[in-house]
Amino acid sequence: DYLEIELRGSDFETNFYQTEDEIFQGLVAVYDVLGWHSVSGWTMQQGLLNAASDDCHAGGSDASDQPSWVAWDEFSLRPDLGPQEGLWGKNFTGVRRANLILEKLEEAPVEVSEAFKARIRAEAKFLRAWFYFDLVRLFGNVPLYTQQVSANDLQNISQATPAEIYAQIEEDLRDAHGTFELPETVPPDEIGRITKGAVTTLWGKVILFQNNDARMGEAADLFEEVINSGFYFLEPNFADIWKRENEWGPESIFEIQHSDNRPGDWGCCFAAGPNNNPTEGNFAVQFYGMRDFVGPTYAPGWSFCPVSLDLVDFMQGDPRYEHTIIDGQALQNQAGASYTVGYQNTDYFIKKYAPLVDYQAPDGVIPLGWGDNERVMRLADVYLMAAEAIVRGGGNQDVARSYVNTVRQRVTLQPFPPSLNGQALLDAIYRERRLELATEGHRFWDLVRTGQAASVLPNFMAGVHEVLPIPQIEIDLTEGQLNQNPGY
Repeated sequence: DYLEIELRGSDFETNFYQTEDEIFQGLVAVYDVLGWHSVSGWTMQQGLLNAASDDCHAGGSDASDQPSWVAWDEFSLRPDLGPQEGLWGKNFTGVRRANLILEKLEEAPVEVSEAFKARIRAEAKFLRAWFYFDLVRLFGNVPLYTQQVSANDLQNISQATPAEIYAQIEEDLRDAHGTFELPETVPPDEIGRITKGAVTTLWGKVILFQNNDARMGEAADLFEEVINSGFYFLEPNFADIWKRENEWGPESIFEIQHSDNRPGDWGCCFAAGPNNNPTEGNFAVQFYGMRDFVGPTYAPGWSFCPVSLDLVDFMQGDPRYEHTIIDGQALQNQAGASYTVGYQNTDYFIKKYAPLVDYQAPDGVIPLGWGDNERVMRLADVYLMAAEAIVRGGGNQDVARSYVNTVRQRVTLQPFPPSLNGQALLDAIYRERRLELATEGHRFWDLVRTGQAASVLPNFMAGVHEVLPIPQIEIDLTEGQLNQNPGY
């Protein structure tokens, strides 16, 4: 009874979130989850999606290097084999943190201004929508939480339908889109925070992915709002998009932030549990590099996501080829470079996010410290999504064609002629998407949402592999309250 049981000098959830600074720290914690790359394994979503598509293979040192990557690449997924545990945990952590900050905003003291709360609320709702958009695409039927989950809630878990999930996503984005306090642009000291354009783009993309042609006009209107806003312009030189100094360039609508200023080491990589991330680095950059590389320009990597010969052949003659794909044999023959041949080697590697010697982290373990941001929403993608939505929605095909031609003309390609219309124009848009966005993580989603995956991806079973299995560990922990996805 003489012991002091009240802890001193500590912040707890019950006494935190009392000032604007504390609330902002909570919002930063939501943003932080976007960049997590090591949740229950190496779970860089962009790299995994590249491996699942026909742009790349899984790669690595051998087939046993990262079995979860190989499982998605070869569609040999099982409830206990694949990247699903990490992707589930990451996104639900993001949902939980977003729900927490939204609840705390409602309890904030009167000293916290309404304008401040409105902007924070819009950002948190965007982020919750982002995480749920990933969850519904990755898993289909998932639990829907719009508030913090209590212990009692865990005894009665249910899965919402995709339609219910999409309705909540759109509600969050509609609220954020209508928030006056959400800015169109941000000053340099706020780079990384979402803008009105990011919300508008994501909302249009969410509608597009639901594949309802009757709503394509809505998606097109949202994309055109971004195009006509005057805040975004195509980077004049395609190759410059991925330069470190051009992060948040004129074309960029939203980027997932990474940094090399938080050094980390292998000791903390997976030591602190399934939701630990040892640095703020972009681990995919290390994965994409050539294994044991010796030569100019590039730093050595781990030979994941070797580019498929299908993509190499598809891009032949396109001006974007040289800025998208590294020709390893040419490096060996012309520059005397060398590298160790990895699993599923094709001698072609991803260039857009390749590890460059000039960008190596100055401290800590270099493979964990790449500071390259992920360009997850950029204007060229918006042009192409707008064109697709217009054609599918029965809109003005001259306008749709002009959007595609704008993207093509940036790389000095001839514009499509006025005679290109209907399905032929739509097919051309899909081809242009692959050329423009190759290895950026879009291709798998494009194949799934357009119904082409089964005819393009070996071993892909329609009705099964559009989504991942629900992680077996989640089914076990909930004592069977979660239903497994069909086919698994």
